Amino acid sequence: MYSKSTITLLSFLCVATTAFAKDRMTVNPDAVNTGTILHAWSWNFPEIANNMKDIAASGFTMVQTSPVQHCYEPEGSGKKIFDDNVTEGNWYYYYQPTDWKIGNNIVGTRAQMQQMMDSAAKYNIQVIVDVLPNHTAFDVDAVSDDFYKAVGGKDKMFHSKGLTPINNYGDRDQCTLWAMGGLPDVNTENPDFQKYYLQFVNDLLSLGVRGFRYDTAKHIGVHSDPVDVAAGVKENDFWDVVTGRKSVKGVKLSMPYDSLFVYGEVLQDKGVPEAEYADYMGQTASSYGHVIREMLEKRSANGLDIKSYHHQAAPEFLTTWVESHDTYANAHESAHLTDAQIRQGWVFLTARQNGTPLFFSRPAGSTRQNYWGNNVLGARGNDEFKHPEVVAVNKFRTAMAGQKESVGISDNGQVLLVNRGKKGAAIVNIGTLSNVVDLPTTLPNGTYKDKVYGKEFKVKNGRLRGLAAPERSYIIQK
Repeated sequence: MYSKSTITLLSFLCVATTAFAKDRMTVNPDAVNTGTILHAWSWNFPEIANNMKDIAASGFTMVQTSPVQHCYEPEGSGKKIFDDNVTEGNWYYYYQPTDWKIGNNIVGTRAQMQQMMDSAAKYNIQVIVDVLPNHTAFDVDAVSDDFYKAVGGKDKMFHSKGLTPINNYGDRDQCTLWAMGGLPDVNTENPDFQKYYLQFVNDLLSLGVRGFRYDTAKHIGVHSDPVDVAAGVKENDFWDVVTGRKSVKGVKLSMPYDSLFVYGEVLQDKGVPEAEYADYMGQTASSYGHVIREMLEKRSANGLDIKSYHHQAAPEFLTTWVESHDTYANAHESAHLTDAQIRQGWVFLTARQNGTPLFFSRPAGSTRQNYWGNNVLGARGNDEFKHPEVVAVNKFRTAMAGQKESVGISDNGQVLLVNRGKKGAAIVNIGTLSNVVDLPTTLPNGTYKDKVYGKEFKVKNGRLRGLAAPERSYIIQK
């Protein structure tokens, strides 16, 4: 029998444990997101630091870096974003960890990162780092001796089938324990690995990093997933450790997890336990990105549900995008879309009440015929992140704190209207011709002048009217 005091203690612990887990599945209609992320893809630390003033002036609240850990660096690499001859580097090398220490030949040194962090602090920009604990470099001999030693030796680094390529991504055993894309699958349940990795995370936090994007997050198991008994695993507790719910060998996340912005690349597919991942972090709305790109390709929203976020989790905990670095650089599924099309999709996503939109920085000089542009690894991307329409909607998003949305679509599907309470609205024409705007609005009666082009729109009796030029967005505020 339990004593009364023991029962009281158990009840307290139960309540405390329940309170610890944030509910990311139940939609809160009053929740309003105001943040925006600039994905400074392939920019090095000095470039990000030198452009921090422009990033802040463009209305972004966060900047996401490329992976910063030691990575695969064959001789001669680190020069080009992509090299067909594979002699002067490739962007995907920094997605191949060789050690969990800060610095590589793409982003720069630890000292340069500190300078970037100082610049971010000066302009009140939150830094998010892309991390990828799921795998190592293809070349297991390139992995550092220090890394192998820290995890208990080479035989302790990988899952029991960690070198076997996945052939069925719908099989959670393969998805979480085999080699994704042929990349050796790390035994993320190994306490020695967890300690070593967490020390790296804490080091980043000590420099001022305040968020993480977990690459290939769906390939790291949750509690319902198969356990690699052959590798000596007892439970899938990686996420419990890195989110601060438990310590490992005397090491724990060095600051409150809820003070960080963390989301996982949990690409949507059948059988993915999105609800369990939602217990730990925000997730990518990858299916919604597909819908937005289809709309831009068709130049019409007709026949598409562009209001739904197409995800089980509550939209306030989703990271949205028109395109990601993978859709652009890996599969090229979005690379054919023009900068103007990407921009219109961005304005629509960013004007909305929920989601945290991520703006992918395309390479400088890139065209629809030459995706790599100037093809200089580490260089700043093109100027699209500071295009007047992008800047206007970023600032609009911040100004619309607390304002609920309503979304309108013209009969031909080409004009999109995002109303934000009685304070503002964003108008997007995704068509190649001018379109008459005549849609319901929550704005009060009056004449409004667009923030970017000075275009006038009128509101009377709950209808917003005007004329929208081809592939152009307008931001109006009361």
